[in-house]
Amino acid sequence: MEFLTLYWWRLLIGIAVSYLLGSFSFAVIFTKLSKNQDVRKMGSGNAGFTNVLRSVGVVPAIFTFVFDCLKGIIAILITVWLMKVGTEGTAVDTLSEASKYEYLTIAKCLAGMFCVLGHSFPVFFGFKGGKGVTTMAGILLVLDPSPWLLVLNLAVFLVFFLSTKIISVGSIACTVSVPIWHFLVNFFFIYRPSLTTDSPLSLTYVIVTTVIMLLIGGFVAFMHRANIGRLIRGEEKKIKAKTS
Repeated sequence: MEFLTLYWWRLLIGIAVSYLLGSFSFAVIFTKLSKNQDVRKMGSGNAGFTNVLRSVGVVPAIFTFVFDCLKGIIAILITVWLMKVGTEGTAVDTLSEASKYEYLTIAKCLAGMFCVLGHSFPVFFGFKGGKGVTTMAGILLVLDPSPWLLVLNLAVFLVFFLSTKIISVGSIACTVSVPIWHFLVNFFFIYRPSLTTDSPLSLTYVIVTTVIMLLIGGFVAFMHRANIGRLIRGEEKKIKAKTS
């Protein structure tokens, strides 16, 4: 109840800002700047890093990767600022440190989820965007314990990608590992140690944030359904950048 009564308007603003940030489709923007074309009408039709790399070139793909990652990071940083600004001396300030941490972490996860939704269904680009892997990577970079969630999931991605040379295989494996790593790391390295302190965390916080990460991972996996179909049929292409 504390979360709803004290933070609800801050959280709603953070969610709205996160969705709008996610809606900046940098694959479309940088392809337009580079080739004056819509990347969604090229290659696989996906507005994401891989299609830009294959259909447009390395440099636009790098810019797409960096900015798609950054919007996930910025969405969470803005939400954190909104949750904290002007709370000194208010009812929020009277909450325990554990409660503040739990609510802030839940807000981060929700902001990340809506940023990914904005990336895949961008309001500025006709609700046709990308699959959300790079934006999800940006989110993982700033979730606690940073940067370990990103490092662990990146390791999963690299193992599957390097063994197959197919980006979608690594991406799908990563979406499966996201909620698993989130639960394991938060349960054993954040929640359990807190039980011996004066401000223990609740198991509910671990469950709620894991469910949100499961929704994010499940959504991104769902956005790869066409890739999964091609993998089953043996039609998925290995990565190859466009050089001209």
